Amino acid sequence: MTTDQQERPPSRRILLRVLVALGLVSIGSGTAGIVGGPAAAPGGEPANASVDSEYRFVNTFWLAAGAILLWSLRRPEERTTATRGTLAVAAAGGLPRLVSWSRVGPPHPVFRATTVLELVVVPVVLWWHSRVIRPVRVRGVARSR
Repeated sequence: MTTDQQERPPSRRILLRVLVALGLVSIGSGTAGIVGGPAAAPGGEPANASVDSEYRFVNTFWLAAGAILLWSLRRPEERTTATRGTLAVAAAGGLPRLVSWSRVGPPHPVFRATTVLELVVVPVVLWWHSRVIRPVRVRGVARSR
């Protein structure tokens, strides 16, 4: 075992696998949203052209978030800013879901689970990441590529 491997906590490998799963789910659901539109979403219905356009547009960001997570895992210590920023935005995305829930009513159970994922699981993963992955320092500044 190398010195580098000895210094890494055992939960690092599990964390990276969780991030791969989150990245793949984001890419899959983003792609599905772009291709299928709102009618293809769980509990979805055909929408007017403006809502359909916005839905597909927003799913581009979900797809990109997954791609950023997977990209960041090639050099986790150098790309902590990208990983944590992406996770923070995903967690913040749960708040507008709560606004929708309170104004329009409860969504399909899949989106209820997504809300829990964004507001509970993602912040835990973000905290876990901050405990396990230490950013590379260059001249006293965290470096993220």
